[in-house]
Amino acid sequence: MPDQRPRREKSASRETSLYLPVKRFLEALGFEVKGEICGCDLVAIRGEEPPLVVIGELKLGFNLDLVLQGIDRTAACDQVWLAVRSSRRGRERDSRVRKLCRLLGFGLLGVSASGRVEVLVEPGRGVRAATGGAARACSTNIGGGSAIPPPAAAARRRL
Repeated sequence: MPDQRPRREKSASRETSLYLPVKRFLEALGFEVKGEICGCDLVAIRGEEPPLVVIGELKLGFNLDLVLQGIDRTAACDQVWLAVRSSRRGRERDSRVRKLCRLLGFGLLGVSASGRVEVLVEPGRGVRAATGGAARACSTNIGGGSAIPPPAAAARRRL
């Protein structure tokens, strides 16, 4: 038997409602913007030499899927922008979320119900790119053992 429940498809409650405000925002920055390219919600290119390629992912709320999508896109572009619907007490306002975006090098945009776009985090290089992916030098501690004393200074110098 077919589903008889009425469908509620308000434009404000769909990810597609974020596309036009984010597109206008990026166009104001000098980008040419296209939607739904190779599975990306939006792709923007600024025609400098070399061109700057930006991939944007749109979600109604900040969640792990959005972060994982952004991580998947990092190899294909110069910058990743994540855009979410703004709310007064939403997760996008959490300082830990902003810190995560900065660590990953993602830009974070908040889009209000009226279509106003607010930059919550500027895109950057991210910790991994800034350090070249190198681990912290000379970590001799064994994880999980807080009762084990660290090696003596002479032993650390030998390492």
